[in-house]
Amino acid sequence: VRIYDALFDNAAAYDAAVAHHKLHYDASLSDPLITSLISGTTRSSLISGATRTCPTKTFNATGLSENLESSQDDDQNETNTGKKPLRVLFLSSDTGGGHRASAEALARQFQLHFPGSTYDLVDVWTLDGVYPYKALVKSYKHLSAHPFQWRFFYHLSNAFPNGKIANIHSGIMCEKKIRKRIAGYDPDVVVSVHPAMNNAPRVATRKLGEIHGKHIPFFTVVTDLGSGHSHWFEKKVEKLYVASERIRRLARRRARTPAKNIVMSGLPIRQEFAVQSEKLGDRTSESGKIYQKQIKEKLGFSTDKPMVLVMGGGEGVGSLADIADEMYIKLTESGVNATICVVCGRNDKLKTDLTERDWDNVMTSRGIRNRFKRRSRKQSSNVIDPNLKGEVEVIGLGYIDEMADYMVAADVLVTKAGPGTIAEAAAVGLPVMMTSFLPGQEAGNVEVVLDAGFGEYCRRPERIGETVANWLKSEEVLFSMSRSASKAGHPNAAAEIAVDIGEITQKW
Repeated sequence: VRIYDALFDNAAAYDAAVAHHKLHYDASLSDPLITSLISGTTRSSLISGATRTCPTKTFNATGLSENLESSQDDDQNETNTGKKPLRVLFLSSDTGGGHRASAEALARQFQLHFPGSTYDLVDVWTLDGVYPYKALVKSYKHLSAHPFQWRFFYHLSNAFPNGKIANIHSGIMCEKKIRKRIAGYDPDVVVSVHPAMNNAPRVATRKLGEIHGKHIPFFTVVTDLGSGHSHWFEKKVEKLYVASERIRRLARRRARTPAKNIVMSGLPIRQEFAVQSEKLGDRTSESGKIYQKQIKEKLGFSTDKPMVLVMGGGEGVGSLADIADEMYIKLTESGVNATICVVCGRNDKLKTDLTERDWDNVMTSRGIRNRFKRRSRKQSSNVIDPNLKGEVEVIGLGYIDEMADYMVAADVLVTKAGPGTIAEAAAVGLPVMMTSFLPGQEAGNVEVVLDAGFGEYCRRPERIGETVANWLKSEEVLFSMSRSASKAGHPNAAAEIAVDIGEITQKW
């Protein structure tokens, strides 16, 4: 599989894959293509009229030929343009999945645009920090589960005096160890994708360059969308990449980062979203509708009714069960036929519960209680016509990798206000219903969506269900929000950032 994949890259990747196979595996294999590879056959001579099969993929000879020619062109372009491979060091921490996801999205673009590039991702605080910095991941897991505590510590650490003290303390206590850590990777460029990875690591990188007599550029890619902690912003970074005007203003105010060093780029998201965005185009157009139906068929969903995608993070957190219940009730009462897909992540218990749930009983018990609440508040005029009944299917999904496909297939996304998820939805023109956010860090994300006009924010599950039902009953409303989402989306942000960083780095 490694060698087959290398066929689609460049000559260097192909040679490295063959060498790796020769070194670590037995060359006497029955597969004729592998045998030819081990015997030293060149890539161009692999093309024949037959279809070759590897353990995970099937390649048509014509398609293989086209990709090989394109790859050979890339090799020639590399020589002509001087795009040499880069050693990229990403600095991040697993305090939420968004930072790692952004780093991996950028890494993929470095490999595409600077063939042969390699990358590493390291958490210098966990490895080389002192308390409290080395407890960053553990503290995040606790605080993110307790929003009131999170709010207090977020705003406390975001205050100007505390930020200065933390930078001075971490620099004195940790900079030398961080410098040694970075030196071990011998990077051509260092890219921070985490707010805690900017001051001491930047100083360490500068000193390392001075010691070795070369300049090692240090870049920061802000992976927040509407709110940004002060630790994101440094005055002396090579470039600071931001996703919104709100973040740009924060950088100017909090760190006085020069305007010429700030790049409005969008949030770096996975390559598959750029691919799907191009294929989908305008989802409100006829071609967009046809493509969406094709993706629904591919995923096994009905093409005759809209799909609502409900998410709560990789672990399936949040009040997903309550949201699913209310969504089912409101859609059924409103006479809306729909499929509700709930991404449960690693929460197997929730997935099983949704699969085995008696939805008729949910409809009866929860519906009666909600109608009683409405009448008690003198809202009896809002009672739905009892003769209406939508056909609603609820599907519990585990951890999924094809998120771009699911977002293309969806007509509405219901999710917490995470920056990466919002950016991915906007890239494919998907309206968003936000259900929760982390105080401070994610509060600005809500404002970004509301200002751009492609979603709303509701906390109460019954209001979430009612609002989404109203959206699905009005194609005009959905189409308007979809077009607004597309205007706000930046599906190619990762590629643009990686190319800019790479070109600046190679000038040194």
